[in-house]
Amino acid sequence: MLKDKNIIVTGATRGIGKEIALTLAQNGANIAINYRNYNEEVEELINSIKEFGVEAIAVKCDVSKSDEVDNFISEVKNHFSSIDVLVNNAGITKDGLLLRMKDEDFNSVLDVNLKGTFNTTKSISPIMIKQKHGKIINISSVVGIVGNAGQCNYAASKAGVIGFSKSVARELASRNINVNVVAPGYIDTDMTKSLPDKVKDEILKSIPMKKMGNPKEVANLVLFLSSSLSDYITGQVINVDGGMVMA
Repeated sequence: MLKDKNIIVTGATRGIGKEIALTLAQNGANIAINYRNYNEEVEELINSIKEFGVEAIAVKCDVSKSDEVDNFISEVKNHFSSIDVLVNNAGITKDGLLLRMKDEDFNSVLDVNLKGTFNTTKSISPIMIKQKHGKIINISSVVGIVGNAGQCNYAASKAGVIGFSKSVARELASRNINVNVVAPGYIDTDMTKSLPDKVKDEILKSIPMKKMGNPKEVANLVLFLSSSLSDYITGQVINVDGGMVMA
């Protein structure tokens, strides 16, 4: 489905991002990932990707820093010669109630989740415009749609990603560049596994399908949006949430 496509996936060393990278590689794509600190997780992921018979590279990059992003995009371009898809998955949380939230906790979440998406999209756009095609897939969250107590910083960043993506989709549509958003709900990852059972039970009550999703279900949607099957889709927000949020 993605044979010989070159794809960047940010924040790919764990959770949803890791599953996205592996799923795209399994379907024939060469993968570039970023890391802040090289460790065993990065090395293992690169090796796992290569087992699918595709290329994989890892470049040191903090997406919140525009100079590092420019270097990252440049290195990937030089290595692969073209970049077909960008998946902006890098994200952090620093939860806390509004009255207790420190300025740095608010700012750092927006710097990575929203400004990071801006940095990579801005840096890669000239490349995609020149090659006359490209797909940008931004990972948001249902929290960016409905909000969540204790996550005003995260909700603001993910809502920002949605507004940003729709605006960029309008700017780049005539250049044959698709920009879409994937908004996961509660997905079974290491982060959710650590939640108390009581909290999990309350979460499940809010999901019509009465179960959490898994990273593969998010990755499969990213696979579709990365492929030619989605060529006439742009500016859309697609939830993967078991029906928790219905517009």
